Amino acid sequence: MKRAIIYILTTLLIASCSTTRYVPEGDKLYTGIKDVEFTDALTNATGPVGKTAMEEARYALDYAPNGSIAGSSTLRGLPVGLWWYNGLRDSESMVGKWLFNKLATEPVLVSKVNPNLHADVATNVLKYYGYFNNSVEAEVIPSEKNPKKAKVSYTVTLGTPCHYDSISYCNFTQNADSLIHSAWDKRIIRPGQQFNAAAMEEERTRISNLLRNNGYYYFQPGFITFLADTVNRPGYANIRVQPTADMPEQATDVRRIGDITIRVRNNDMGTGLRQKADTLKFRHITYIYYDKKVPVRIGPLMRNIQIRQGELYSQDKQQNAVNKLSQMNIFNNFRLNLVPREGTDLLDLDITTQLDKPYDFTFELNVTSKSNNQIGPGSEISLAKRNVFRGGETLKLTLSGSYEWQTDDKIEGKAAIVNSWEVGADLSLNFPRLYFPLLNRRYLRLPATTSFRLFIDEMNRSGFFRMIQAGGDATYKIQSHSTTTHTVIPFRLTYDMLLSTTQKFDDIVENNKAIRNSFRDQFIPAMQYCYSYDNTKTRHRNKTKVDVSVTSAGNITSLFFAAFGKPFNQKNKNLFGNPYAQFIKATTELRQLWKIDNNQYIATRFMAGAIHSYGNSEYAPYSEQFYIGGSNSLRGFSIRSIGPGSYRPDNVNSYTYLDETGTMKLEANVEYRFRIVSDLHGALFVDAGNVWLLKEDKERPGGEIKADTFGKQIALNTGIGARYDLGILVLRLDFGLGLHAPYDTGRSGYFNLNPLKDGFAWHFAIGYPF
Repeated sequence: MKRAIIYILTTLLIASCSTTRYVPEGDKLYTGIKDVEFTDALTNATGPVGKTAMEEARYALDYAPNGSIAGSSTLRGLPVGLWWYNGLRDSESMVGKWLFNKLATEPVLVSKVNPNLHADVATNVLKYYGYFNNSVEAEVIPSEKNPKKAKVSYTVTLGTPCHYDSISYCNFTQNADSLIHSAWDKRIIRPGQQFNAAAMEEERTRISNLLRNNGYYYFQPGFITFLADTVNRPGYANIRVQPTADMPEQATDVRRIGDITIRVRNNDMGTGLRQKADTLKFRHITYIYYDKKVPVRIGPLMRNIQIRQGELYSQDKQQNAVNKLSQMNIFNNFRLNLVPREGTDLLDLDITTQLDKPYDFTFELNVTSKSNNQIGPGSEISLAKRNVFRGGETLKLTLSGSYEWQTDDKIEGKAAIVNSWEVGADLSLNFPRLYFPLLNRRYLRLPATTSFRLFIDEMNRSGFFRMIQAGGDATYKIQSHSTTTHTVIPFRLTYDMLLSTTQKFDDIVENNKAIRNSFRDQFIPAMQYCYSYDNTKTRHRNKTKVDVSVTSAGNITSLFFAAFGKPFNQKNKNLFGNPYAQFIKATTELRQLWKIDNNQYIATRFMAGAIHSYGNSEYAPYSEQFYIGGSNSLRGFSIRSIGPGSYRPDNVNSYTYLDETGTMKLEANVEYRFRIVSDLHGALFVDAGNVWLLKEDKERPGGEIKADTFGKQIALNTGIGARYDLGILVLRLDFGLGLHAPYDTGRSGYFNLNPLKDGFAWHFAIGYPF
């Protein structure tokens, strides 16, 4: 084995000296694109369509060489895979063959790249955006040092783009023409715009959707064609939008909804249990069920279906009915069939559903890793009753418990042992609709849920305190779009109470008024709004997720007190015998995942938040403040070991868990993710950020945010990581190296940490950090 390894290393070293060893005669090793020159971009690609055309043309010309960095056509690192190929292609040993199969990559040849074919593709792409007279020329440029290697250079001449002159909609039926002109202001293509085939496809789909939402059941986008006349006026195109010549006659028929039949089958159908059907008639609705009593009330069903007899067929209503029936979460499966009634203009709607099991019991025993850098075994037991009031409601009881310990080292000193346990109970009642008195019925058309919840949680932080948190809330979620969700919490009341403390904790808070006040027993009456955009489940190449949240606490309560004579900003007001918190809090988080190829991604995150206390609260509750560091944050630092600002406690090991929090937070992360082999992935990352105080605190000097010290107070780290994807979960190990700490470390210069001595941290976690 030792000889085999020495042989493999020797052949690999020799192969690295000649990357063209297996390049055939008459061919060359492709080493990337030397240049893509757009000769007239400044004059002919000034608008957004022109810029998009250039980007798409560049993408059509791209081809990654061996050793490409992040899939780039121009950035090339060490072609390690090619070295393995050259060194082990003729290997006869088992180890050599295994390494060849796993690590070797074939040489990328100029003949395989076929630059002229890429030039032709780019030419057609530019025509798609109106550059009908463009030209793309490819030139193979051999290397001066090694004629067996070559780069490719492309010269792109865009030419003058074509624009729309006049756009007319012809040969539609009178009714269809009226519909098109009723939505005239929503046209996607207009006279004067640059020719854009992508926009024309969008216009085709828009017209089809418009007609299908107004009774044209058989209409399809493919029934619309575009005729262009570019002769009348050079550089401009007269466009005629009209039906295709072979469009079927029935595509012009307007259809209405006829009879509606709803079948609700039991989840035990097919097992020999109760097969007899009972039928109820509700006006134009036939309701067929297979139970002793009606399993789902007709009212909630029709509120979710929202399709009525006699109305025009609507594609959007059909899809909305599918979404809302799915959202009821009580059906194992369902089908919506529209059946044309012969000799009429009616479509009979037949809905067949099958109920899911009435009870859902889950038990989870796992290792949990939290954003506060705590890890340990946890369990959760949930029991849910579906369709509890026969309207799609779900009643769910969840019991949870966990034991945790801190996993990583501090920047200074040895690992801090901060063990904890936590137990909790959560009871929720969920409705598959908006459940609010006097609500306008038009809002019921959107997919939405309502949840009422009661919870209690007891937390023990070993060596510090035991704390209980209890409360309840009402939550409304409205999905206004497939990618957009609005969450409104008009009422949330939480009560924080310290059950016991240690002498260590008492000594700390005795000397720190901010901590003492943030840990007081208090009510937190709050309301919250959250906006979420998430296209991660769509077909977009790049994924985006945006979350924005605004929380107001104690303000409605203070207005109520003001109505009875107590000023809005008066302090020391009590609710049920205890003080209540008053603050405004806002957070935002942006996540972006860029796909390079199937094996490489760049993930980024930016998050910011601020909380301002006033009136009845001088300090924000501890549970609402911001902290930074740990396995999902700054991975070169441990949890709560940074901030606020440049503040650093005198006794780090005693204070770190308690007072390195702030009322403002900024954080940014960049991570390059790549596949190593099979299900094993790697990552390179950079994290930066800190927390600050919006108000000066003399007991935490340097914690307040100021413009002149802001840059120096941004903590910075880098690191590497490994992830193993098990399918159902991802195991993650990160090694972070601190580069810059915002406090005085005794070292001069920006890089004030010794990474191998006092600036590293290990993190084991489950799932991706963002």
